[in-house]
Amino acid sequence: MRNLRFTDWVFVVAAVAIVLAGALTLFRPAPGPAHSAHQRAAPADLAPAAHSDGLSEAESGYRFERVTVPDRRGDAVPVAFRIIGPDGRARTGFRENQTKQLHFFAVRDDMHVFQHVHPTLVGDTWHTTLALPDGGAYRMFAEFVPHDTEDPRHPVVLGVPFSVPGDTGFVPVPAPGAEAVTDSGFTVVRVDEPAEPTPLRPQELRFAIRTPDGEPVRTLDPHLGAHGHMTGFHTMLLSATHLHPVEPPGAPLVNGELTFQAVFADLGEYRLFLEFSHGGRVHTASFTVAVT
Repeated sequence: MRNLRFTDWVFVVAAVAIVLAGALTLFRPAPGPAHSAHQRAAPADLAPAAHSDGLSEAESGYRFERVTVPDRRGDAVPVAFRIIGPDGRARTGFRENQTKQLHFFAVRDDMHVFQHVHPTLVGDTWHTTLALPDGGAYRMFAEFVPHDTEDPRHPVVLGVPFSVPGDTGFVPVPAPGAEAVTDSGFTVVRVDEPAEPTPLRPQELRFAIRTPDGEPVRTLDPHLGAHGHMTGFHTMLLSATHLHPVEPPGAPLVNGELTFQAVFADLGEYRLFLEFSHGGRVHTASFTVAVT
């Protein structure tokens, strides 16, 4: 075998380099999406917070089917609807969520009108009535926990818009504040920190309830299986946020305080509606919270 000349070695080295370069190109993994320094990955323990928020009439295979939609103002305007499941059939039963199979809400877009009722099932159709004292643009929400859910703490929430014709007395959303007074004279003060929560981070909101004579409430009547119920709505998006009560039913209230766990999905202002029962009557306090 003849000895390779210098030029032969040059060609051999070049050929090997070309082969290696091709191999590297062939087997190099495809680049992932660019990562911005401003992107934030949600911690693993926040994954359950990514639940439905009522911005759509279809979610997680479930669909809101209109039967009777409110079209007038009044003290008892009828509403009827079906919840269609992933199999295309109307669902007639769900897990109990604070003692009810289905919670139903309606809010006007200025948050001045709020309704929380519990429909009755007749056949495969849910029926209820709403008190709609004024015209305007509204959104109604059906909240339920399917039997086969993997996360019973986060209900499915389906939302549908509707409008009531006629003159509308628009009321600006109140600015964020720490104190609210119910129609019955109870004062409720938000006592947690920070005043402006951060989106996608768990936070406990605490509210101190005072009777009309200024004394901290000592006990509350059970309301929906708990000391109270709270739901929030984004004032611009009209998305719904469910807040979970912390104190177990029957536990004494320290300084008349109630605590709720919250995770807010978006920046902006939320209107929170706290419902509690005292003296055989349900009272509602409303707060505006800025999420920054």
